[in-house]
Amino acid sequence: MLLLDSSALVELERELSERRVGRVRAFLGRHAGEDVACSAVTVGELASGESEAAVRILLRNLRKIAISEAVAYRAGALDRELAETGRRLGENDNWIAATALLYSATLVYSDGDFDRVGGLKRAKLTG
Repeated sequence: MLLLDSSALVELERELSERRVGRVRAFLGRHAGEDVACSAVTVGELASGESEAAVRILLRNLRKIAISEAVAYRAGALDRELAETGRRLGENDNWIAATALLYSATLVYSDGDFDRVGGLKRAKLTG
């Protein structure tokens, strides 16, 4: 499963509005047939900058993964691990990374926030 971070989805929205194939659409094209999802936390991040209707349209074909008790425990453990090294994530990114870890999903992102999370399967969009 591919778990799309907000950074990738904002970029995807831009590519769609400009009617062009950029690095997100190209990546998704190379991974056609894979389950694509986002965290409920990502839904909230996007909704803070766009209307609910716009977010619903953008995410209409994605599975939304809810915050479960198992995600909460993984997020707590991850925060402890990163705090010990002085490299904590922001709260939302911690929840998103924990979701990816728990579901063994590949996290797709375009910023560097997740680079410090060990054991995370990642696909950092570059180029």
